[in-house]
Amino acid sequence: MKTQIREQAAAAVTELLEVAHLQAGDILVVGCSSSEVLGEKIGTGSSMEVASALLDGILPRLRERGVYLAAQCCEHLNRAIIMEAEAARAYGLEPVNVMPQPKAGGSFATTAWQRMVAPVAVEQVRAHAGLDIGGTLIGMHLRVVAVPVRLTTRQIGEAPVLAARTRPKFIGGVRACYDESKL
Repeated sequence: MKTQIREQAAAAVTELLEVAHLQAGDILVVGCSSSEVLGEKIGTGSSMEVASALLDGILPRLRERGVYLAAQCCEHLNRAIIMEAEAARAYGLEPVNVMPQPKAGGSFATTAWQRMVAPVAVEQVRAHAGLDIGGTLIGMHLRVVAVPVRLTTRQIGEAPVLAARTRPKFIGGVRACYDESKL
């Protein structure tokens, strides 16, 4: 099962990286319910083993491209974000004093914290794209104009997978010209 979860996570994040045109220094927010991956109700079957398999699929692809991971905590930490201190500094985000635990932050955020070089928690980000594994509601951490992305990987384990990319706002009205590459 771990192999399948790792492969599904790798496929989903690889496709999203391509579709969203993420570049080095961009942020990808990932919200994940390991319970849902196991077919349980969100928040009832937290699994560090599942979280580890997911990160085995996700982190190498992000690191290859220099994209920052923003791991969303669960509602018990108000969906705070775990990220590298370097990323928080680059985006001018103020760290808060909390460390995720499996039942207060979630297994995914806890495992991300353990794997990061210099992890910090911040209250919110404005990510360039997002991956929602199991209905964790990542929208609060995306930039203003989010565009749904239909991935070919629609499920990881038993959890539904939703994805989004973001784009700049259109301004200027009917006479404005737009950069087609940013649509």
